[in-house]
Amino acid sequence: MSDRKSHLDTLAVIAVVVCCFLWGLNQVAAKVALTEVAPLWQATIRSFGGALLVWGWSRYRGIALFQRDGSLPGGLLAGALFGAEFLCIFIGLQFTTASRMVVFIYVSPFVVALGMPFIARAEQLSRRQMAGLLLAFTGVAWAFAEGFTLPAGGEHQLLGDALGVVAGVLWGATTLAIRGSKLSNANAEKTLLYQLAVSGALLFVAALVAGAPLPTHLSTLVWASLFFQVVIVTFVSYLVWFWLIRSYPATRLSSFTLLTPVFGLLMGALLLGEPITLRLVLALAAVALGIVLVNRKT
Repeated sequence: MSDRKSHLDTLAVIAVVVCCFLWGLNQVAAKVALTEVAPLWQATIRSFGGALLVWGWSRYRGIALFQRDGSLPGGLLAGALFGAEFLCIFIGLQFTTASRMVVFIYVSPFVVALGMPFIARAEQLSRRQMAGLLLAFTGVAWAFAEGFTLPAGGEHQLLGDALGVVAGVLWGATTLAIRGSKLSNANAEKTLLYQLAVSGALLFVAALVAGAPLPTHLSTLVWASLFFQVVIVTFVSYLVWFWLIRSYPATRLSSFTLLTPVFGLLMGALLLGEPITLRLVLALAAVALGIVLVNRKT
């Protein structure tokens, strides 16, 4: 695309950091809602609710969603990868700890960094940038290191860990599918609708097959949590994210996603009373330094 930029400008940096903050806060919101809504139903509600909002927004703005533009194969692939990612996460959490899971999921930026040069040679990372990506990942792993020493998921823990790695690979593959297909020329609304509609259908079937219990009562707090997850995160932040992917280098954007779990820890400390430790502060500093190395102009 002619309007794609080679570096992240101030607008892109602010937008992606805000997205990561919202995704980190989403972890707290989802944890709150888990008391009344099963994980697979939460994911289904998020996807279908977000899809309806995208459709309504697009009709209001007169944005064409269903015209033939050759994006269907890429859209179906991206949606299937997105849905499979969440399936792996929710199934894996039955066998391993959340701390281990969140570290394994964030192999995603490495998948993007390794795959993007085959799609856009200009996005190949230098040794310094790869070192920065590794430093940022190390910061995340350090922040969640307690999860590797505390009692974990029992005899099937390795299965849960493996599903976490697969989820991270699927996340990275979703980004590559968008950039490597005709979705890279589609508007953000259409890209997002593909992912939400297809993943919503897959997650709905998975919830039925798994026999996940339907919620019988929703408190005001859980309603607020679902509103935040559907409207703010799934609708607004994902629209911004897909616009960013289409307009800026995916490898550099992906490095910022390593801020998400650290923001999640910070929000857990502020909103749920979890302690802010020196480990967390040092981890945040390592992630920030790594991101600077990845995005610093040569």
